[in-house]
Amino acid sequence: MTGGGRPKGDLERVAEALAQGMPIRLDLARRGRLYIDRPLPFIAVHVGRRAAPAARAAAMANAAYLLAGTLAEAAGVVRLVGEAMREQFGAFLVIDLGELSRDQLAADAPYLAPFEIAVSASADRAAEAALSAFVGAVEKIDARYRAPRIVRHPLSGDPHAGLARRLSAFPTLTIRFAPIYRAPKSRAIYPELQERLVAHIVDAGLKAAGQFSRTQTALAPPTHRALGRRVFVDAVVRADRAIDEIAASFDFLLAVTPINADAAWTEFEAAGCARAPTFLYRPLEIDVAARKKALFSIALDRFEDPVLAGLYREKQQELDLQLSMLAAREDSRFVEMSRALYGSVDHRLEAAARRILEETAAAARRRAPETVDYRFVERRAKAMIARYAGESQAFSPAVEVRDDLPSGLMVSNDRLLIARTTAVARDRVEALLSHEVGVHLLTYCNGSGHGLRLFRSGLAGYEGAQEGLAVLAEYLSGGMTVARLRLIAARVVACAAMLDGADFVETFRLVSRDHGFPAATAFNLALRIHRGGGLAKDAIYLRGLMEILAHLGGGGVLEPFWLGKIAARHFAVMQELSQRGLLKAPRLTPQFLSARGAGERLARLRTGLSPIDLIN
Repeated sequence: MTGGGRPKGDLERVAEALAQGMPIRLDLARRGRLYIDRPLPFIAVHVGRRAAPAARAAAMANAAYLLAGTLAEAAGVVRLVGEAMREQFGAFLVIDLGELSRDQLAADAPYLAPFEIAVSASADRAAEAALSAFVGAVEKIDARYRAPRIVRHPLSGDPHAGLARRLSAFPTLTIRFAPIYRAPKSRAIYPELQERLVAHIVDAGLKAAGQFSRTQTALAPPTHRALGRRVFVDAVVRADRAIDEIAASFDFLLAVTPINADAAWTEFEAAGCARAPTFLYRPLEIDVAARKKALFSIALDRFEDPVLAGLYREKQQELDLQLSMLAAREDSRFVEMSRALYGSVDHRLEAAARRILEETAAAARRRAPETVDYRFVERRAKAMIARYAGESQAFSPAVEVRDDLPSGLMVSNDRLLIARTTAVARDRVEALLSHEVGVHLLTYCNGSGHGLRLFRSGLAGYEGAQEGLAVLAEYLSGGMTVARLRLIAARVVACAAMLDGADFVETFRLVSRDHGFPAATAFNLALRIHRGGGLAKDAIYLRGLMEILAHLGGGGVLEPFWLGKIAARHFAVMQELSQRGLLKAPRLTPQFLSARGAGERLARLRTGLSPIDLIN
């Protein structure tokens, strides 16, 4: 209220908000809104009360946007914002986004017709150059369904350029695209097509803004994506917490891992290794149907950020598949869903695994090394954790010794689980802990530091890169051995056989008879492969290692991997989020990178190595 009791108008509230500084989020008349997360030399605008969800979403995906009911309202707000930003940057660009009334080029035809994007620019060089950047980006669109056809209008002849004509003081782009996401002759919407269209328009708009910023202002963004949003809205936080709550409500690997490994081995051995043992599993502590209902009740349509929405939608689908697998434990459906989650074993991967087994067959017959038990591993694990904790108080994982796990170690969120039956070669302990602590627990800690829990629980499909990095950590720490590489290769061969229909006994014989592994080792490997009904996860260790080796051999770096639990395919997304300021620097970097000889080993990797080269 003003001093006389008169309600403040939108322009007064905008002027007041600008005077107070950024960020700004103001709800205006007629469902309007002004949002600016930081000072920028551009704003995306959408005007109108007619339903145009794609144009509205494309505007709202920007770090500075205005939704307005009428041209007059939009022009008034833009003048205030533009004058303030021009004073700071020396220039200001307006990007007016809207939709054409109908998709005129749509027709029943044996091919997909192009779709129209009508554009114009105000009569100045800055606007024309920015429009050229927009058009150049749009013309490179991989539309999958339909390609854009650009129609360029002069400002005077553009019926949609009403805002541009009112804003003669500011370079303005007018962009209207056909509503190709609507089904012809109905009110139905193609959701995937709408999302792709919005993402393309947003990217092209940012390229226009980036070109304008670099040529008309002192702002020099490293890429156009650096001009994206730096603040995520409350809807992102709510969805992140809800998805994390569901992800944390079950431990997928524990739920599909037998609790009676020792008893099952005794049973199997007593049967002459000729009959599959009975495996027992933990009762599920969740109602799968209820978890799925909760999972898909999480709204992802209010993110105002296509990049983040895409990451959470992928995670939603991955959790759905994991929940389906839990409901299908020991059922024939389990293995096919496992194939969908972890992938099949392709010819190249299986060939690499067989090459390792063939070339190391003689070396495998060497005398077994000295082993240590779980107590030694537990002490060394706590010592390594203490070293990391000395670098960051945020690193505080628990160590648990368990009686319900097969021999070995496992990480569950921020817990290191050690089976009481664990027996490890003494010279492998530090390498194994570098795998579990230096990669899995470290990336969980680093992923927790960004304000969104998704980066600690893991982006969809992160496990291949994680396990590849973890195996690489064993090499960089000096602990990669012939026996370890053979085990990783044997998992691939066994997994391929299981996916082709081999049963437990056949898998055991493949590993023990054909490849010379001790009976107890072969049993444990077959257990891992057949747990739950057939789990394809164990092929990802070698596959992930090969992907990391190819990444390094191609000049790639490891630093982005330490930001959280991500896959290599997320590099561009992580780079963009970092440039936008949404990600923080890692709290910790792996200590194995500074181990004796690690620098020389890493340099060798950059020359291009195959897995077998790690032991040659």
